[in-house]
Amino acid sequence: MRRKTVVRTGLSALLLVGTWATAGLAPASAATPDSAPASAPTSMSKAAPAASAGLLTAMQKEFGLTKSQAVARLAAEKTATAVEGEAQRVAGASYGGSWFSAADNRLTVALTDGSKAAAVRATGATVKLVKHSERALDATMKRIDALSAPAGVSSWRVDPVNNRVVVNVVASERDDKAVAGFVAKARKTGPVTVAETAQAPTTFAAGTVGGDPYYTGNVRCSIGFSVHGGFVTAGHCGPSGQAVRGWDNSPIGNFQGSSFPGNDYAWVNVANGWWTVPVVLGWGAVPDQLVRGSNEAPIGASICRSGSTTRWHCGNVLGKNETVNYAQGAVHQMTKTSVCAEGGDSGGSFLSGDQAQGVTSGGWGNCSGGGETWYQPINEILNTYGLRLHTA
Repeated sequence: MRRKTVVRTGLSALLLVGTWATAGLAPASAATPDSAPASAPTSMSKAAPAASAGLLTAMQKEFGLTKSQAVARLAAEKTATAVEGEAQRVAGASYGGSWFSAADNRLTVALTDGSKAAAVRATGATVKLVKHSERALDATMKRIDALSAPAGVSSWRVDPVNNRVVVNVVASERDDKAVAGFVAKARKTGPVTVAETAQAPTTFAAGTVGGDPYYTGNVRCSIGFSVHGGFVTAGHCGPSGQAVRGWDNSPIGNFQGSSFPGNDYAWVNVANGWWTVPVVLGWGAVPDQLVRGSNEAPIGASICRSGSTTRWHCGNVLGKNETVNYAQGAVHQMTKTSVCAEGGDSGGSFLSGDQAQGVTSGGWGNCSGGGETWYQPINEILNTYGLRLHTA
């Protein structure tokens, strides 16, 4: 297999693991200024760094934290991620969802049965008693999913904090007859509340421009995460069989599977001299980040995104299991964030610490004025196609 000799700072260039090998460098400790030191260890030992200096600096800037506050938040989020699964198991059928609060660095678990509270608190979570279980809210979501949504309805999701399903409508379209009709039908499906959003969501693909990670026809998108044999990305970036070209216009491979709408995920095989590595580009804002797993972060946790247009930005997880109503059709089981994105960022990586979270789908707004972005969770993609995440 031939080795590429040109090394470029770009997300697709991270696939060139052969270049690192030739230089005698290990992915965990490359020598260039934009490279990443070892990311946070799997344990929470005080003797080891919680995160790279670059990531801590980015969190301080994005969230207005001190360095010690950023370290404490990352540690708390990692603990919350571990606690969430055990708390859900203990809660059983009374589980009403959970969320992380940056105000007190704690995970809260909603319960419909107070007799489970002590056992859930023993896992390390706080407890809030609610009326509706997650199972009941999910059932409401499915009934709304079966409705036909007009363009003025932007999305709907389970909101565990308020123990309701939230239907988001575009503010300027709220009085539209079709929107009002949809809302009326949605209210009959279960515990539903209505909120407004500034704009309708769109996907973040873009026309071809030079120096970007990969191209499909005349569309530019961003690589998500390396898997063994290829990488995952957004489904709206190309159909199955579509050829993919890299930043240098050389062929990478083809879409081996793609789903959009309904879902928004895909995977591409790598060949023709390309390699995969467990790295996400930091674009100089932070060192390039190693990927060590795909443990799902809770609602409220901090999260960062890497994309070929707007590069590196961070925010918070706002909600899960949200149905997003694009012009092309609805996409289900998405995660909503406060991170901005723009055209060309589609397919790019969402990370929480060193854990892969998902691939960028779409949203509204931009990185000048702000906005919201959704991603398709990574574990669903891996399970659907039988892929294995490439980890450090």
